[in-house]
Amino acid sequence: MRKRMPLQGFGKRDFNRELISLVIPIALQNLISATVISVDVIMLGIISQSAMAAVSLAGQITFTLTLFYMGLAAGASILTAQYWGKKDTVSIQRILSIACVFSLGISILFFLSSLLVPDALMRLFTNDPELIEYGSRFLQFNSFSYLVMGLSQMYLSVIRSMENAKLSAWISSLCLVLNIIFNAICIFVLFPSNPELAIGAVALATVLSRMIELACCVIHSLTKGSIRFRLPVRDRIQRNLLKDFLKYTLPVQGNYIVWGGALTATAAIIGHVNSDMVAANSIASVVKNLAVVFCGGIATGGSVLIGKYLGQGEMDKAKYAGNYMCYYALIFGFIAGCTILLIKPLVYSIVNLNPVAQGYLDGMLYISAYYCIAKSFNSTTIAGIFPAGGDSKFGLWCDTVVMWLIIIPLSYLCAFVWQVSPIYIYIVISLDELIKLPIAFTRYRQFKWLNNLTRNFTQT
Repeated sequence: MRKRMPLQGFGKRDFNRELISLVIPIALQNLISATVISVDVIMLGIISQSAMAAVSLAGQITFTLTLFYMGLAAGASILTAQYWGKKDTVSIQRILSIACVFSLGISILFFLSSLLVPDALMRLFTNDPELIEYGSRFLQFNSFSYLVMGLSQMYLSVIRSMENAKLSAWISSLCLVLNIIFNAICIFVLFPSNPELAIGAVALATVLSRMIELACCVIHSLTKGSIRFRLPVRDRIQRNLLKDFLKYTLPVQGNYIVWGGALTATAAIIGHVNSDMVAANSIASVVKNLAVVFCGGIATGGSVLIGKYLGQGEMDKAKYAGNYMCYYALIFGFIAGCTILLIKPLVYSIVNLNPVAQGYLDGMLYISAYYCIAKSFNSTTIAGIFPAGGDSKFGLWCDTVVMWLIIIPLSYLCAFVWQVSPIYIYIVISLDELIKLPIAFTRYRQFKWLNNLTRNFTQT
């Protein structure tokens, strides 16, 4: 990538200072978010492999819901960052209201399905009766967290895009600490030898911690926040913002659904291979997600800065920042891969797997180490830089072709037609990021993401 000379009054040091102020708290929040999702799996794995595998599969429903939150939050963040560049907090307030309405509607749908038909949802991922029983119990109790989680996620994403990432990280940290404490009490004090009761209690612990998270968001918005939870108003400005929100959110939302749906499909394929592979994949996914948190921080933090520069009309500064983001993404992807290899002994000492599952996990962690490098670059460009400048359709097209026309068919053939070794199935499943890497780099160099998306409402 060609090196650019620093801009007038803006250089590498300036960008690094702004990026670090966002990346560290955002990376911490990503770590917290990944840990909140993973802590139930890890802690239940200490008392029962079946409980761990069941909750991991049930977590795919929460993961699918999270994809909707991610799409809505991304759409809100795209517009928020650019209007923040103009210091237009009135428009940002309206954007938050729009995002909250959509997130609440989707949350209610997932709440009702998880509460009323959990068995049917679990059968999408496994035919093991024990896993279905455990997973259904977890889903029913955990479904109540959906009613509050969407609102807090929208608020945190908006204030993060207003360069208040520290507060977002603080609130998420509180949620994590409380969740771990509640889980520990449920698993090790109340129900240490009863996996079924422990699963229900762990789910309720998640519900309680999510309720506290939303309460913190509401209190901040009422006391110190520049934006608040409000119902949308109905006027021309709101209609224009809604039109922009849908224009830039729907492609990103579609991208997350296509990508996440593919991950859910691969989880279903793994779930129908054997329970040992499910258990090993549960741990490998946790380790991989924790390893790439700083990569996600670069993608999210950098996209906030790029959106701000574009909203200010400073295209050269945005391009300069994008070049450094790509460079940092490769470095931190390499560091993430090395981290996975370094912590392997620690992982083996924590989890309790049988010898077959342990063998699968060993191979999966080696594969994940290489996967992280491509994953970091693709996340930074496809999920960070491109949407920040309005180029949100590319990710949808890329993941549709790579995941659904290449990876899913090959994974299905390997698992159920050719019946290859589970490790080879995992290799095929992990090829997606490697395929997308040269495509994403080529798209980045076309600079179609350099767009100012804001409106001047004083003139409408």
